[in-house]
Amino acid sequence: MNDIFDKVYQKGPLTQYREIGEGYFMFPKITGELGPRMKFNGQEMIMWSINDYLGLGNHPEIRKADAEAAARWGLAYPMGSRPMSGHTDMHEQLERELAEFSGKEAAYLLNFGYQGNVSIIDALVNKNDVIVYDIDSHASIIDGVRLHQGKRFTFQHNDVESLEKNLQRAQRITEKTGGGILVISEGVFGMRGEQGILKEIVDLKSKYNFRFYIDDAHGFGTLGPGGRGAHFEQNVVDGVDLYFATFAKSMASIGAFVSGDYDVIKYLQYNMRSQVYAKSMPMPLVEGALKRLDMIRSNPGLKDKLWDVALRLQKGLTEAGFDIGKTDTAITPVYLHVDPLEAGMLVRDMRDNHKIFTSIVIYPVIPKGMIILRMIPTTRHTDAEINETIDAFKQIRAKQEAGVYKELAKNIKI
Repeated sequence: MNDIFDKVYQKGPLTQYREIGEGYFMFPKITGELGPRMKFNGQEMIMWSINDYLGLGNHPEIRKADAEAAARWGLAYPMGSRPMSGHTDMHEQLERELAEFSGKEAAYLLNFGYQGNVSIIDALVNKNDVIVYDIDSHASIIDGVRLHQGKRFTFQHNDVESLEKNLQRAQRITEKTGGGILVISEGVFGMRGEQGILKEIVDLKSKYNFRFYIDDAHGFGTLGPGGRGAHFEQNVVDGVDLYFATFAKSMASIGAFVSGDYDVIKYLQYNMRSQVYAKSMPMPLVEGALKRLDMIRSNPGLKDKLWDVALRLQKGLTEAGFDIGKTDTAITPVYLHVDPLEAGMLVRDMRDNHKIFTSIVIYPVIPKGMIILRMIPTTRHTDAEINETIDAFKQIRAKQEAGVYKELAKNIKI
């Protein structure tokens, strides 16, 4: 018989790098006020790893509103879950405004994005239903799907032919079980920066009977007129049955919401276990979210500025010969074909000597043999910071091509 803790001492795909990477590549401590320049290991860096797209995280109006709300309410009120004793007029007001902003009849406020995705999927399907989802979906979607006791199929990333084949499989099964089909995609895929093929998926509704759910964590606030989301960007608002987004990106806070038809949202209110059995969102966060939403609606220039920065960065990297994939969002991935240890030496040089901080994405998040240096532009990045970053990338590439990092990696053992 094995010990349940045996796995703790085995080195998995990411755990194997813990001894050489913890505190640097994993769990880095980034300090200072949120902005384009922050400190890492005591050194100031140009920061490209903070999802504060619209610069609201350290905006003086936001900080003032947060502080006043915390002083007014404290962090305890309301106590209890929403169905029991945690329901307020202000929670309802935020839900009404989020529903209107996302183009839906109703919305439901969620404490966390990750739990929200898991619990929405769990509440929507039973063993007779079939889920068909994009293979590159966020971990929270995958974990929600894992709870499903019926059939589930992945389709190749943004591949409409693969989706249709799996819809045909799903249709054959549901004709026998009497269940329904749920298709899941993302408005924006957070690693690659590509929008989901929402329009193509919605077009398939004319041939197949399914409901369509999207996670638009990175599209909310950054895409569509006024930042209203990827479904507005692609003009498929009515074709998306359930719209989900978090407050952790453009809103620079904690929380999430799901919106859709009134009856569906009411069903979720009574059946989402992560909300029914959890304390209600504290009032300072609710009031803070209302302020943030108002800022997004009343300052369309924030989104315009974000895109100005993003396009300048992407144009500069592309002209310098770097592969940024098929991104059509602000997310800017730089693809490099190196092994993880060589990549580690490269990133150390980037941070320690060039003072540029980017997130590094490796297998198993992406295929073996490559890495992504993922960059998140914000409204607060300057032309000077963009130019300095591109110059650093050029120098890094020259060293990579000369084999400098490969040689350094030979001395690393895991």
